[in-house]
Amino acid sequence: MALTYKESRLVKDTIPALREHGERITTIFYKNMLRDNPELNNYFNSVNQKNGRQPRALTSVILNFASNITNIAELIPKFERMCNKHCSLGIQPEHYEIVGKYLIRAFGEVLGPAMTPAVRAAWEKAYWLLAKMLMGREAQLYREFDDWKSWRKFKIDRVVPESEDIYSFYLVPQDGKKLPEFLPGQYVSVRIQGPEGYLQSRQYSLSEAWREDYYRISVKRDEGSQFSNSVSRSYLHPGVVSNILIDRMPAGSVVELSHPCGEFFLDINNGSSTMPLVLISAGVGVTPMVCIANTVTKQQPGRPISWIHGSRSSVPFQDHIAQMRRSNANFRINIFKTQLADRDIVGVTYNYDFRMDLAKVDPEDLFLQNSSTEYYICGPEQFMLEMSDYLKAQGVPAARVKFELFSTGDLAFQHQ
Repeated sequence: MALTYKESRLVKDTIPALREHGERITTIFYKNMLRDNPELNNYFNSVNQKNGRQPRALTSVILNFASNITNIAELIPKFERMCNKHCSLGIQPEHYEIVGKYLIRAFGEVLGPAMTPAVRAAWEKAYWLLAKMLMGREAQLYREFDDWKSWRKFKIDRVVPESEDIYSFYLVPQDGKKLPEFLPGQYVSVRIQGPEGYLQSRQYSLSEAWREDYYRISVKRDEGSQFSNSVSRSYLHPGVVSNILIDRMPAGSVVELSHPCGEFFLDINNGSSTMPLVLISAGVGVTPMVCIANTVTKQQPGRPISWIHGSRSSVPFQDHIAQMRRSNANFRINIFKTQLADRDIVGVTYNYDFRMDLAKVDPEDLFLQNSSTEYYICGPEQFMLEMSDYLKAQGVPAARVKFELFSTGDLAFQHQ
């Protein structure tokens, strides 16, 4: 049942104070919840707990929801993203019970006397409106997973370096059963034992077109935030899972995977086989693009594809991308590099020796004159915003520009 006008006002009137103390609220929330329910550490990213990104995530989602409680439609895309991520982590209805209990309690600690019984009741009702919306969509997604709703064991068949810091893992199901199809651009969660005794899960884009016998993910080593002084260089909060996978899990090791999911994908079944496709990536954002490109060249070989990639030095999958260009006349490439090596040859291993600038790309390679062109962008968040802004300035409608966001700014249960 929707909030009454009075309940809505009670909730909205507390938002300024909650925003002001947002990080304190969620620090209290996580501390108390994980103290009383330590098993939930198996769902939360230990690195993001330490660096503060995890607490900020919950503040963002609940306050954005409360601020737009009379206009929920604007939040549907974020909710879809949340639901996919929650299902990839195995979040269940009972988890919402726990979160609601400790979240409202944290609100009370911060608001003090302003958290009257009426305000508490209004917030509890608002929370459950959000929770039931999410649980309903998640139930639908779980049904679509058929009999693979939990974690499934996979053996690492081989590990292949793609650049100095990106490695591809070929993952074979231990049960030998055929793997379900997925949409190019989607991801799986990988779960391993963490160093602090709890399970740790991270999401990685599938980097190969669907095959029934194995999945491939490509993992970038996360060294953390660099800290330098006059004596040495060190890194704060390095990635737990990426470093364990790369350094300690060779071929033969076993990991657990969730069912593929994610709202960032190319729908190859919508009859758009002649629509130009522009893939724009930077860094490890190349991984879903490889999957998309491989799928399209296999299933829609006549479809025009333009791939624009930015890199510091080496380009992951460079030989494979070059081979696609040689074998497909409809495949175009523009490579930007900021650091050149002696072996680099302009027009062969790169096209531009500076940071990506779409204004430097031949307009024909962006297909700007074609009103049906689809654009997919993946990379650092600021990069994606800049690329999207440029396309919009050229008259490309927002509906034809899709992002792959990895930040934790709007999720309660998160991974990256």
